[in-house]
Amino acid sequence: MSQTETETQKSKLWEWIKAIILAVGLAMIIRIFLFEPYLVEGTSMDPTLKDGDRLFVNKTLQFIGDIEKGDIVIIDGEDENIRYVKRIIGLPGDIVSAEEGKVYVNGRELKEPYLEGNKKEAEQFGMPLTNDFEDIEVPQNSYFVMGDNRLNSMDSRNGLGLIDENRILGKSEFIFFPFSHISKTE
Repeated sequence: MSQTETETQKSKLWEWIKAIILAVGLAMIIRIFLFEPYLVEGTSMDPTLKDGDRLFVNKTLQFIGDIEKGDIVIIDGEDENIRYVKRIIGLPGDIVSAEEGKVYVNGRELKEPYLEGNKKEAEQFGMPLTNDFEDIEVPQNSYFVMGDNRLNSMDSRNGLGLIDENRILGKSEFIFFPFSHISKTE
């Protein structure tokens, strides 16, 4: 093999190494700062999200995004490796309550079409979908969250409490697996 052929092979090898390093670097940047996959574990968000669904989570909230009522968010559980997926019900400054199975934010009934299936199940058990609770004022830099499966959800009503904004890791954008359940999360 001539010296020119050896130099050409070394040059091609170096180009491949640079391309691989760039690809790995970009993948790490995307995962750390932009999007991350998340596995749903449990039934607290049924029927919107099923146990085993895999989501893409938008992590840009920390830089450019806003959190809105109805968003599905991933919450740091403060214990190692525990995370929760819940829906934003109350924003900072809101007053949240529930009466006769209905949730109210600032005195107005919250329209929750994503709960229709769960309402029928609650009626079969002869109970309200959401138990009554008195006014809860959401302080600045905090959020009130609930699971869609109100009969089986630990959330701001009963264990998680109000969620500090720095515990929100990102917003669910869409389900990418299983393929039969691919959809935008709403």
